This record gives sequence, structure tokens and C-alpha cells, in this order.
Amino acid sequence: MASFNKVILMGNLTRDPQVRYTPRGSAVAEIGLAVNRTWFDKQTNSRKEEVTFIDVTLWGRDAEVAGEYLSKGRPVLIEGRLQLDSWDDKETGQKRSKLRVVGESMTMLGSRGDGGGGGGGGNRGNYNSGKSSGGGGGGDSDFSGGSSSGSDFDDGPQGIPDDEVPF
Repeated sequence: MASFNKVILMGNLTRDPQVRYTPRGSAVAEIGLAVNRTWFDKQTNSRKEEVTFIDVTLWGRDAEVAGEYLSKGRPVLIEGRLQLDSWDDKETGQKRSKLRVVGESMTMLGSRGDGGGGGGGGNRGNYNSGKSSGGGGGGDSDFSGGSSSGSDFDDGPQGIPDDEVPF
């Protein structure tokens, strides 16, 4: 039987990305994502909100971009897959497990200065790793922070050296 493992999340970073490198030089970033769900409770006649905190792992260029341009509070869209990590707890001897999201595509959301700005290039706008999950566009990036259309890219990204452009 066929299976399908796809996750799409939009939320805000709960902390600055933690970037490290494997012995072979691949970047790995760990980020925390807060995803809000709101609904109207008819019994109490009030709006309710639930926040889910999710650990996300990014690899390669997405990890590098996250480390350089993302900061706590920044809105981001992650496409990826679920992965179950399991280990033996050394203190209790019990088997432990945790679900995490392995990001396969990351898009920075918001306009310049949204989500707390932050250090370095925190005002970069949107970034898409260029991995297409179907359809035609795939690798378009919106550095203006607005909607994505062909005319947004005529002048190129402002203030970013050509060797820093992720495509």
C-alpha cells in the first residue's frame, strides 16, 4: 500500500535558529516553531486559541539561510515530513521517542521588519529553497516581502550581493 508523509506548517520561530555543521560540512539548523489554531467556542461564546510547539530540522542551504536571516518571532512557512526519533533514556532506562519535522522547503514570510527583525540579515523578505513540490514555479523567491509575480524580480534583490542570492 502507498504511503504519504507531508507536513505544511506556518508559524513563528520560538527561538533563534541553532546552526551546526556535520563533519562533512553540511549545515544543520534546529528551529522551534509555534503554530496557532483559533476557533470559536459556542458553549462559552468566546474565541479560543491553542498553540502547538514543533521542533524542525533544516539541512543544507535552508539551514544556512535560517541561521543567517531568521530570528525569534519571525514568521516562516515550512514544508517537510514527519520523522520519529527514538532513544534510550540513560537516567531511567526507558525507551523515549519524539516526533519532529524534517524541513524540505523553507519560505520566510512577512515584509521587511516583521517578526521582530533580528540580527544580521533579518530583514531579507522571503526565501524559497527552490525545491518544487509540483506545479510550475518552484524556485521563485520574493525578496520584496509582497506577493510573488514576475514583475517583482525585474530589478533583482536590493542590497544583497549576487553571491548571496540563494538560486
